[in-house]
Amino acid sequence: MAEEAGAFKKLCGETVPLFFTGIGRANAEKATRAFLATHTPQLLLTCGFAGGLVPELKIGDVVFEIPNEGGNDGYTAVRAGLVKGGAKPGKIVCVDRIATTAKEKQKLREATGAVAAEMESAAVQAICGERGIRCVTVRVISDTANDDLPLDFNKFLNEDKSVDMSKLMMAVAKAPWKMGALMQLQQNTKMAAHQLAEVLAGVVG
Repeated sequence: MAEEAGAFKKLCGETVPLFFTGIGRANAEKATRAFLATHTPQLLLTCGFAGGLVPELKIGDVVFEIPNEGGNDGYTAVRAGLVKGGAKPGKIVCVDRIATTAKEKQKLREATGAVAAEMESAAVQAICGERGIRCVTVRVISDTANDDLPLDFNKFLNEDKSVDMSKLMMAVAKAPWKMGALMQLQQNTKMAAHQLAEVLAGVVG
């Protein structure tokens, strides 16, 4: 989403090709195939926000996962750049719905052993695997394992995973006492986007 990439664009300008997947695997697959129809990258980074699944990860922490990681796999430089920037390796699980409560996150952690959850990278990784393109998932924590989100954002997603803003605004209007938590979430995501941008700039700059 634009909110995830805005800080990175400010740091790196137009020097690095970007594309937006939208929310969910189907949108990610469609967008990735469209991008690769006109681009032939040696490395593709699938980036954005993630929910933390382990209490050790805080807002703004960056985590990454390299598929089938080995010692001599062509990922040495990007791995080193990510670690130098403060990113931490760990399993990142791709799910079909937003984990909105601490209880949901705990269940995901116990079921998968992952440290973070997001909704797109599995599709991007699969397509890159088909084409022999190196791909790394890089995600920044926007809500922690102990956080309950102020609203169940799954309720405001259309069938195609686009956000129904009218439903969202109506829910906010019906629960004005949640405005403080929503504003805090907005601040957290803004800070997280900046942290992600700093790490990525050190890798691709």
